[in-house]
Amino acid sequence: MKPTPHTSRPRTLLLAGHGMAGHRLVEELRALDPAGAWRVVVLAEEPHPAYDRVALSSYLDGRTAADLRLPAPGLTTDPRVELRLATGVASIDRAARTVTTTAGDTIGYDALVLATGSKPFIPPVPGHDLPGCFAYRTLTDLDAIRAAAVPGRPGVVIGGGLLGLEAANALRLLGMEPHVVELAPRLMPLQVDAAGGGVLGQRVAERGLHAHCGVATASVQAGPDGRASGVALADGTTLEASVVVFSAGVRPRDELAGPAGLDRGERGGFLVDALCRTEDSRIWAIGECAAVSGRCYGLAAPGYRMAESVARQLLGLGGDPFEQADMSTKLKLLGVEVASFGDAHASAEGSLELSRLDQTQGTYAKLVLDTDGRTLLGGILVGDARAYADLLPYVGLPAPAAAHRLLSPAS
Repeated sequence: MKPTPHTSRPRTLLLAGHGMAGHRLVEELRALDPAGAWRVVVLAEEPHPAYDRVALSSYLDGRTAADLRLPAPGLTTDPRVELRLATGVASIDRAARTVTTTAGDTIGYDALVLATGSKPFIPPVPGHDLPGCFAYRTLTDLDAIRAAAVPGRPGVVIGGGLLGLEAANALRLLGMEPHVVELAPRLMPLQVDAAGGGVLGQRVAERGLHAHCGVATASVQAGPDGRASGVALADGTTLEASVVVFSAGVRPRDELAGPAGLDRGERGGFLVDALCRTEDSRIWAIGECAAVSGRCYGLAAPGYRMAESVARQLLGLGGDPFEQADMSTKLKLLGVEVASFGDAHASAEGSLELSRLDQTQGTYAKLVLDTDGRTLLGGILVGDARAYADLLPYVGLPAPAAAHRLLSPAS
Protein backbone atom coordinates (compact mmCIF):
# COMPACT_ATOMS: atom_id res chain seq x y z
CA MET A 1 0.00 0.00 0.00
CA LYS A 2 1.38 3.39 -0.98
CA PRO A 3 1.64 5.90 1.87
CA THR A 4 -0.83 8.76 1.59
CA PRO A 5 -0.36 12.29 2.91
CA HIS A 6 -1.47 12.86 6.49
CA THR A 7 -4.85 14.58 6.73
CA SER A 8 -6.84 15.79 9.71
CA ARG A 9 -8.68 12.46 9.82
CA PRO A 10 -6.40 9.66 11.03
CA ARG A 11 -6.46 6.46 9.05
CA THR A 12 -7.60 3.29 10.82
CA LEU A 13 -5.28 0.37 11.34
CA LEU A 14 -7.10 -2.72 12.51
CA LEU A 15 -4.86 -5.18 14.34
CA ALA A 16 -6.20 -8.73 14.66
CA GLY A 17 -4.47 -10.14 17.73
CA HIS A 18 -2.68 -8.71 20.74
CA GLY A 19 0.14 -11.14 21.36
CA MET A 20 3.80 -10.23 21.64
CA ALA A 21 4.25 -9.38 17.93
CA GLY A 22 0.98 -7.44 17.74
CA HIS A 23 1.86 -5.41 20.81
CA ARG A 24 5.29 -4.58 19.39
CA LEU A 25 3.55 -3.15 16.32
CA VAL A 26 1.34 -0.94 18.51
CA GLU A 27 4.34 0.33 20.48
CA GLU A 28 6.35 1.04 17.31
CA LEU A 29 3.49 3.04 15.81
CA ARG A 30 3.02 5.00 19.03
CA ALA A 31 6.72 5.86 19.05
CA LEU A 32 7.05 6.72 15.34
CA ASP A 33 3.70 8.45 14.84
CA PRO A 34 3.41 11.23 17.47
CA ALA A 35 1.25 13.25 15.06
CA GLY A 36 -1.41 10.55 15.10
CA ALA A 37 -1.62 9.73 11.40
CA TRP A 38 -2.97 6.32 12.40
CA ARG A 39 -5.68 5.27 14.84
CA VAL A 40 -5.22 1.65 15.94
CA VAL A 41 -8.11 -0.65 16.80
CA VAL A 42 -6.79 -3.80 18.52
CA LEU A 43 -8.95 -6.91 18.68
CA ALA A 44 -7.57 -9.21 21.39
CA GLU A 45 -9.16 -12.66 21.62
CA GLU A 46 -7.92 -13.27 25.15
CA PRO A 47 -9.43 -11.50 28.17
CA HIS A 48 -5.94 -10.17 28.99
CA PRO A 49 -3.86 -7.54 27.17
CA ALA A 50 -0.59 -8.76 25.64
CA TYR A 51 1.71 -10.57 28.07
CA ASP A 52 5.14 -12.18 28.05
CA ARG A 53 4.33 -15.66 26.77
CA VAL A 54 8.02 -16.61 26.88
CA ALA A 55 7.88 -16.33 30.68
CA LEU A 56 4.58 -18.19 30.95
CA SER A 57 5.76 -20.84 33.42
CA SER A 58 6.81 -18.12 35.89
CA TYR A 59 3.05 -17.49 36.33
CA LEU A 60 3.02 -20.70 38.38
CA ASP A 61 6.12 -19.68 40.30
CA GLY A 62 4.78 -16.61 42.05
CA ARG A 63 4.43 -14.03 39.25
CA THR A 64 1.00 -12.60 38.50
CA ALA A 65 -0.78 -11.73 35.27
CA ALA A 66 0.03 -8.09 36.02
CA ASP A 67 3.73 -8.96 36.32
CA LEU A 68 3.70 -10.50 32.83
CA ARG A 69 1.65 -7.73 31.23
CA LEU A 70 3.46 -5.95 28.37
CA PRO A 71 1.50 -2.72 27.81
CA ALA A 72 2.54 0.30 29.85
CA PRO A 73 -0.30 2.01 31.76
CA GLY A 74 -0.49 4.77 29.16
CA LEU A 75 -1.80 2.44 26.45
CA THR A 76 -5.34 2.33 27.82
CA THR A 77 -5.59 6.11 27.95
CA ASP A 78 -3.96 6.80 24.57
CA PRO A 79 -6.65 8.27 22.27
CA ARG A 80 -4.82 6.78 19.30
CA VAL A 81 -5.39 3.20 20.51
CA GLU A 82 -8.65 1.33 21.10
CA LEU A 83 -8.15 -2.06 22.76
CA ARG A 84 -11.07 -4.51 22.72
CA LEU A 85 -10.45 -7.55 24.92
CA ALA A 86 -12.12 -10.96 24.49
CA THR A 87 -12.96 -9.95 20.91
CA GLY A 88 -11.58 -11.51 17.74
CA VAL A 89 -12.10 -11.24 14.00
CA ALA A 90 -14.88 -13.47 12.68
CA SER A 91 -14.56 -12.54 9.00
CA ILE A 92 -12.89 -10.15 6.57
CA ASP A 93 -14.62 -8.37 3.69
CA ARG A 94 -11.72 -7.26 1.51
CA ALA A 95 -13.92 -5.46 -1.04
CA ALA A 96 -15.60 -3.32 1.60
CA ARG A 97 -12.42 -3.10 3.71
CA THR A 98 -14.27 -4.14 6.85
CA VAL A 99 -14.04 -6.89 9.44
CA THR A 100 -16.84 -8.43 11.44
CA THR A 101 -15.86 -9.14 15.04
CA THR A 102 -16.86 -12.11 17.17
CA ALA A 103 -19.09 -9.65 19.05
CA GLY A 104 -21.00 -8.94 15.83
CA ASP A 105 -19.63 -5.44 15.18
CA THR A 106 -18.43 -4.25 11.77
CA ILE A 107 -15.27 -2.14 11.69
CA GLY A 108 -13.79 -0.44 8.66
CA TYR A 109 -10.06 -0.27 8.07
CA ASP A 110 -7.50 1.46 5.89
CA ALA A 111 -4.93 -1.20 6.74
CA LEU A 112 -5.32 -4.60 8.38
CA VAL A 113 -2.52 -6.46 10.17
CA LEU A 114 -3.12 -10.11 11.04
CA ALA A 115 -1.28 -11.11 14.22
CA THR A 116 -3.46 -14.05 15.21
CA GLY A 117 -0.53 -16.15 16.45
CA SER A 118 -0.73 -19.91 16.71
CA LYS A 119 -2.71 -22.60 18.49
CA PRO A 120 -1.52 -25.76 20.23
CA PHE A 121 -1.45 -28.95 18.21
CA ILE A 122 -3.46 -31.60 20.07
CA PRO A 123 -2.67 -35.07 18.67
CA PRO A 124 -6.00 -36.78 17.85
CA VAL A 125 -5.35 -39.75 20.12
CA PRO A 126 -8.35 -41.40 21.79
CA GLY A 127 -9.19 -39.59 25.02
CA HIS A 128 -7.42 -36.34 24.14
CA ASP A 129 -10.56 -34.37 25.02
CA LEU A 130 -11.26 -35.94 28.42
CA PRO A 131 -11.62 -33.72 31.48
CA GLY A 132 -8.17 -33.36 32.99
CA CYS A 133 -6.49 -32.83 29.58
CA PHE A 134 -5.09 -29.38 28.89
CA ALA A 135 -3.13 -27.34 26.38
CA TYR A 136 -0.19 -25.21 27.51
CA ARG A 137 -0.48 -21.91 25.72
CA THR A 138 -2.31 -19.15 27.62
CA LEU A 139 -2.81 -17.76 31.11
CA THR A 140 -6.27 -19.32 31.02
CA ASP A 141 -4.69 -22.72 30.31
CA LEU A 142 -2.37 -22.31 33.29
CA ASP A 143 -5.24 -21.29 35.56
CA ALA A 144 -7.03 -24.51 34.59
CA ILE A 145 -3.90 -26.64 35.12
CA ARG A 146 -3.33 -25.04 38.53
CA ALA A 147 -6.92 -25.80 39.56
CA ALA A 148 -6.60 -29.46 38.49
CA ALA A 149 -3.11 -30.13 39.89
CA VAL A 150 -2.81 -32.56 42.80
CA PRO A 151 0.52 -32.20 44.65
CA GLY A 152 2.38 -35.47 44.97
CA ARG A 153 0.48 -37.08 42.10
CA PRO A 154 1.94 -37.84 38.63
CA GLY A 155 1.20 -35.65 35.63
CA VAL A 156 2.08 -36.41 32.00
CA VAL A 157 3.19 -33.93 29.32
CA ILE A 158 2.85 -35.06 25.71
CA GLY A 159 5.78 -33.49 23.85
CA GLY A 160 9.42 -33.16 24.90
CA GLY A 161 10.40 -30.04 23.01
CA LEU A 162 11.01 -26.60 24.45
CA LEU A 163 7.38 -25.98 25.40
CA GLY A 164 6.98 -29.52 26.68
CA LEU A 165 9.81 -29.08 29.16
CA GLU A 166 8.34 -25.73 30.18
CA ALA A 167 5.04 -27.50 30.85
CA ALA A 168 6.82 -30.24 32.82
CA ASN A 169 8.48 -27.59 34.94
CA ALA A 170 5.06 -26.02 35.53
CA LEU A 171 3.77 -29.33 36.91
CA ARG A 172 6.86 -29.60 39.09
CA LEU A 173 6.24 -26.11 40.44
CA LEU A 174 2.72 -27.22 41.34
CA GLY A 175 4.15 -30.09 43.38
CA MET A 176 3.38 -32.85 40.90
CA GLU A 177 5.63 -35.65 39.63
CA PRO A 178 6.17 -34.82 35.94
CA HIS A 179 6.54 -37.35 33.12
CA VAL A 180 7.30 -36.32 29.52
CA VAL A 181 6.51 -38.43 26.46
CA GLU A 182 8.50 -37.57 23.32
CA LEU A 183 8.21 -39.35 19.96
CA ALA A 184 11.79 -38.45 18.99
CA PRO A 185 14.66 -40.44 20.54
CA ARG A 186 15.70 -37.47 22.75
CA LEU A 187 14.36 -34.37 24.43
CA MET A 188 14.45 -31.06 22.51
CA PRO A 189 15.27 -32.75 19.17
CA LEU A 190 15.15 -29.47 17.22
CA GLN A 191 17.76 -27.79 19.42
CA VAL A 192 20.20 -30.52 20.48
CA ASP A 193 21.83 -33.61 18.96
CA ALA A 194 21.93 -37.16 20.35
CA ALA A 195 24.85 -36.54 22.72
CA GLY A 196 23.41 -33.24 23.93
CA GLY A 197 20.04 -34.87 24.40
CA GLY A 198 21.66 -37.58 26.50
CA VAL A 199 23.21 -35.03 28.85
CA LEU A 200 19.98 -33.05 29.01
CA GLY A 201 18.00 -36.18 29.82
CA GLN A 202 20.43 -37.09 32.59
CA ARG A 203 20.35 -33.61 34.12
CA VAL A 204 16.56 -33.24 34.14
CA ALA A 205 16.17 -36.76 35.55
CA GLU A 206 18.25 -35.63 38.51
CA ARG A 207 15.63 -32.92 39.04
CA GLY A 208 12.74 -35.37 39.18
CA LEU A 209 11.60 -35.44 35.54
CA HIS A 210 10.77 -38.85 34.05
CA ALA A 211 11.40 -38.81 30.28
CA HIS A 212 9.98 -41.45 27.93
CA CYS A 213 11.60 -40.88 24.53
CA GLY A 214 11.26 -42.71 21.24
CA VAL A 215 7.69 -43.79 21.91
CA ALA A 216 4.28 -42.61 20.70
CA THR A 217 1.19 -41.87 22.74
CA ALA A 218 -1.53 -44.44 22.05
CA SER A 219 -4.38 -43.02 24.13
CA VAL A 220 -5.45 -41.15 27.22
CA GLN A 221 -7.36 -43.39 29.58
CA ALA A 222 -10.35 -42.40 31.69
CA GLY A 223 -10.86 -43.26 35.35
CA PRO A 224 -14.15 -44.20 37.05
CA ASP A 225 -15.02 -40.51 37.37
CA GLY A 226 -14.63 -39.94 33.62
CA ARG A 227 -11.51 -37.83 34.02
CA ALA A 228 -8.08 -38.59 32.57
CA SER A 229 -6.31 -41.11 34.79
CA GLY A 230 -3.45 -42.41 32.64
CA VAL A 231 -1.61 -42.32 29.33
CA ALA A 232 -1.12 -45.51 27.33
CA LEU A 233 2.05 -45.61 25.22
CA ALA A 234 2.58 -47.51 21.97
CA ASP A 235 5.11 -49.84 23.63
CA GLY A 236 2.47 -51.15 26.03
CA THR A 237 3.48 -48.97 28.99
CA THR A 238 0.79 -47.10 30.91
CA LEU A 239 1.67 -43.98 32.87
CA GLU A 240 -0.59 -42.95 35.71
CA ALA A 241 -1.68 -39.31 35.39
CA SER A 242 -4.16 -37.09 37.17
CA VAL A 243 -3.31 -34.27 34.73
CA VAL A 244 -2.35 -34.58 31.04
CA VAL A 245 -0.83 -31.58 29.27
CA PHE A 246 -0.45 -31.48 25.48
CA SER A 247 2.58 -29.52 24.31
CA ALA A 248 3.31 -31.19 21.00
CA GLY A 249 3.91 -28.10 18.92
CA VAL A 250 1.78 -25.32 17.48
CA ARG A 251 -0.01 -24.54 14.24
CA PRO A 252 -0.47 -21.03 12.76
CA ARG A 253 -3.89 -19.46 13.27
CA ASP A 254 -4.80 -18.88 9.62
CA GLU A 255 -8.47 -19.87 9.52
CA LEU A 256 -9.43 -16.41 8.26
CA ALA A 257 -7.42 -16.95 5.06
CA GLY A 258 -9.75 -19.23 3.11
CA PRO A 259 -13.00 -17.27 3.48
CA ALA A 260 -11.14 -14.02 2.74
CA GLY A 261 -9.45 -15.43 -0.36
CA LEU A 262 -5.94 -15.03 1.05
CA ASP A 263 -3.24 -17.54 0.17
CA ARG A 264 -1.68 -19.83 2.78
CA GLY A 265 1.84 -21.18 2.98
CA GLU A 266 2.44 -24.84 2.16
CA ARG A 267 2.53 -25.66 5.88
CA GLY A 268 -0.06 -23.09 6.89
CA GLY A 269 0.07 -19.44 7.83
CA PHE A 270 -0.91 -16.36 5.86
CA LEU A 271 1.41 -16.29 2.85
CA VAL A 272 3.34 -13.00 2.79
CA ASP A 273 6.40 -11.62 1.04
CA ALA A 274 9.61 -10.37 2.65
CA LEU A 275 7.80 -7.16 3.68
CA CYS A 276 5.05 -9.23 5.37
CA ARG A 277 2.49 -8.20 2.72
CA THR A 278 -0.28 -10.52 1.54
CA GLU A 279 -1.49 -10.36 -2.05
CA ASP A 280 -3.93 -7.67 -0.83
CA SER A 281 -2.00 -4.39 -0.66
CA ARG A 282 -3.88 -3.32 2.47
CA ILE A 283 -3.32 -6.50 4.49
CA TRP A 284 -0.15 -7.66 6.28
CA ALA A 285 0.58 -10.59 8.59
CA ILE A 286 3.20 -10.74 11.36
CA GLY A 287 4.36 -13.14 14.03
CA GLU A 288 3.64 -16.85 14.23
CA CYS A 289 0.71 -16.70 11.80
CA ALA A 290 2.83 -15.19 8.99
CA ALA A 291 4.35 -17.53 6.43
CA VAL A 292 7.14 -15.26 5.20
CA SER A 293 8.04 -16.51 1.73
CA GLY A 294 6.32 -19.73 2.83
CA ARG A 295 7.91 -20.24 6.27
CA CYS A 296 6.49 -19.57 9.73
CA TYR A 297 8.67 -18.67 12.72
CA GLY A 298 7.77 -19.62 16.28
CA LEU A 299 10.11 -17.35 18.23
CA ALA A 300 9.40 -13.87 19.58
CA ALA A 301 12.39 -12.11 17.98
CA PRO A 302 11.35 -12.73 14.32
CA GLY A 303 7.86 -11.47 15.13
CA TYR A 304 9.32 -8.28 16.60
CA ARG A 305 11.32 -7.66 13.42
CA MET A 306 8.20 -8.14 11.29
CA ALA A 307 6.24 -5.72 13.48
CA GLU A 308 8.92 -3.05 13.29
CA SER A 309 9.11 -3.36 9.50
CA VAL A 310 5.34 -3.07 9.03
CA ALA A 311 5.11 -0.06 11.35
CA ARG A 312 7.66 1.78 9.22
CA GLN A 313 5.87 0.80 6.02
CA LEU A 314 2.57 2.16 7.33
CA LEU A 315 4.24 5.50 7.98
CA GLY A 316 5.99 5.58 4.61
CA LEU A 317 9.42 5.20 6.23
CA GLY A 318 10.48 2.10 4.29
CA GLY A 319 10.55 -1.08 6.36
CA ASP A 320 13.41 -3.57 6.07
CA PRO A 321 12.67 -6.81 4.21
CA PHE A 322 12.54 -9.82 6.51
CA GLU A 323 15.39 -12.21 5.78
CA GLN A 324 15.76 -15.70 7.21
CA ALA A 325 15.57 -15.42 10.98
CA ASP A 326 18.28 -16.35 13.43
CA MET A 327 16.79 -19.25 15.37
CA SER A 328 19.58 -19.31 17.97
CA THR A 329 18.33 -19.65 21.52
CA LYS A 330 19.63 -19.80 25.07
CA LEU A 331 17.40 -20.87 27.90
CA LYS A 332 17.22 -22.58 31.26
CA LEU A 333 14.89 -25.55 31.61
CA LEU A 334 14.33 -27.18 35.00
CA GLY A 335 17.54 -25.50 36.10
CA VAL A 336 19.59 -26.83 33.15
CA GLU A 337 21.17 -24.38 30.71
CA VAL A 338 20.75 -25.17 27.01
CA ALA A 339 21.92 -23.14 24.02
CA SER A 340 21.75 -23.83 20.30
CA PHE A 341 23.01 -21.45 17.62
CA GLY A 342 23.80 -21.25 13.92
CA ASP A 343 24.05 -24.53 12.01
CA ALA A 344 23.82 -26.58 15.21
CA HIS A 345 23.11 -29.86 13.41
CA ALA A 346 25.93 -29.52 10.85
CA SER A 347 23.64 -29.51 7.82
CA ALA A 348 26.21 -27.73 5.63
CA GLU A 349 28.01 -30.15 3.33
CA GLY A 350 31.51 -31.00 4.53
CA SER A 351 31.19 -29.23 7.87
CA LEU A 352 33.21 -30.48 10.81
CA GLU A 353 31.88 -31.27 14.29
CA LEU A 354 34.10 -30.94 17.36
CA SER A 355 32.63 -31.83 20.73
CA ARG A 356 33.48 -32.36 24.37
CA LEU A 357 31.38 -34.42 26.78
CA ASP A 358 32.00 -34.22 30.53
CA GLN A 359 29.89 -36.87 32.24
CA THR A 360 31.19 -35.92 35.67
CA GLN A 361 30.09 -32.30 35.36
CA GLY A 362 27.07 -33.10 33.21
CA THR A 363 28.07 -30.75 30.40
CA TYR A 364 28.27 -31.04 26.63
CA ALA A 365 29.70 -28.64 24.08
CA LYS A 366 29.75 -29.01 20.31
CA LEU A 367 31.07 -26.59 17.71
CA VAL A 368 30.40 -26.85 13.98
CA LEU A 369 33.15 -25.51 11.70
CA ASP A 370 33.51 -25.22 7.95
CA THR A 371 35.51 -27.70 5.87
CA ASP A 372 38.76 -25.85 6.66
CA GLY A 373 38.08 -26.02 10.38
CA ARG A 374 38.35 -22.25 10.78
CA THR A 375 34.95 -20.63 10.35
CA LEU A 376 32.42 -21.09 13.14
CA LEU A 377 29.07 -22.25 11.73
CA GLY A 378 27.16 -23.12 14.89
CA GLY A 379 27.09 -25.08 18.09
CA ILE A 380 25.27 -26.70 21.00
CA LEU A 381 25.83 -26.17 24.72
CA VAL A 382 24.14 -28.22 27.44
CA GLY A 383 24.65 -27.90 31.19
CA ASP A 384 26.84 -24.81 30.92
CA ALA A 385 25.95 -22.15 28.35
CA ARG A 386 28.18 -19.32 29.57
CA ALA A 387 30.16 -19.36 26.31
CA TYR A 388 27.05 -18.64 24.24
CA ALA A 389 27.41 -14.85 24.39
CA ASP A 390 31.08 -15.08 23.35
CA LEU A 391 30.44 -17.45 20.44
CA LEU A 392 27.19 -16.20 18.88
CA PRO A 393 28.67 -12.99 17.33
CA TYR A 394 31.31 -15.10 15.54
CA VAL A 395 28.94 -17.34 13.56
CA GLY A 396 30.18 -17.06 9.97
CA LEU A 397 33.56 -15.71 11.11
CA PRO A 398 36.87 -17.29 12.20
CA ALA A 399 36.32 -19.14 15.47
CA PRO A 400 37.42 -17.03 18.48
CA ALA A 401 39.70 -18.09 21.31
CA ALA A 402 36.59 -18.87 23.37
CA ALA A 403 35.86 -21.77 21.02
CA HIS A 404 39.25 -23.37 21.61
CA ARG A 405 38.97 -22.92 25.38
CA LEU A 406 35.53 -24.51 25.34
CA LEU A 407 36.81 -27.74 23.82
CA SER A 408 39.94 -27.95 25.93
CA PRO A 409 39.87 -30.41 28.85
CA ALA A 410 41.59 -27.74 30.92
CA SER A 411 38.42 -25.62 30.72
